[in-house]
Amino acid sequence: MTKKQKRHTIASIGTIVFMLLVFLLLWLLNLTAVQPEQEEGLEIAFGEVEEAGGYMAEQSEAVPLPAPEPAAPEMASAPSDNDLITQEDEEALALRKAAEEKEKARRQAEAERQQRIKEEQARAEAERKAREAAEAAERAKQAEAIAKANAMGSLFGQSGNTTGSGNSAGAGQKGNPVGHGSSGGNDWSLSGRTLVGKLPQPSNNFKQEGKVLVQIRVNAAGQVTSATITGGNVSDKQTQQLALDAARKAKFSEGDHDQIGTITYIFKLN
Repeated sequence: MTKKQKRHTIASIGTIVFMLLVFLLLWLLNLTAVQPEQEEGLEIAFGEVEEAGGYMAEQSEAVPLPAPEPAAPEMASAPSDNDLITQEDEEALALRKAAEEKEKARRQAEAERQQRIKEEQARAEAERKAREAAEAAERAKQAEAIAKANAMGSLFGQSGNTTGSGNSAGAGQKGNPVGHGSSGGNDWSLSGRTLVGKLPQPSNNFKQEGKVLVQIRVNAAGQVTSATITGGNVSDKQTQQLALDAARKAKFSEGDHDQIGTITYIFKLN
């Protein structure tokens, strides 16, 4: 082989080796190159694919869209100041209405109670007046009977026995149809009745002398049931009370019904 052929062979081998190295380098660069991400989008074909012509990329699989996340439940918001004020106003109004209703019921009950008291007082006053009127009528009737009996007694006295049929200072007035007499210096009068025993005498502890007229009511059994000062000239309350106490102790004969009579006490200072 000539030197020219030898140089030509070496140059050819070097060229082939160089080409191989370049090829390997390109091949390695192609493997490590970063493939760009394919942009998402919708492929739109205008008309038929066959008629449109051109290159049609393989249709990619449809990627499902993510489901919308459920909305978070709304949290109960804390009451605002306005809500609290409104609630407090309503409660205060309810309490005030309840208090007003209670006060109204109390006033009505009090008014009804006062009305009942007035009606009871009016009824009691009417009964008292009726009772007093009846007692006054009875006293008037008894007084009229006493006056007639006294008049008859005066007639009997003028006809003979002026001192009555009994012993004025003794054990009593027995058998006295007139119904009056004297005992211990004091006079008594009770129509149709007689004095049983002596007429009770007042205590000596009195401060004023004079006359005290006591009206007495005597029941059917002859007991004095009430005594009232109706006349006289003694104003001392203690002396009057002594006369009332003595009159209540008097005892008379039995009768058919209650009667009104009198006892006259004479007080003399020693």
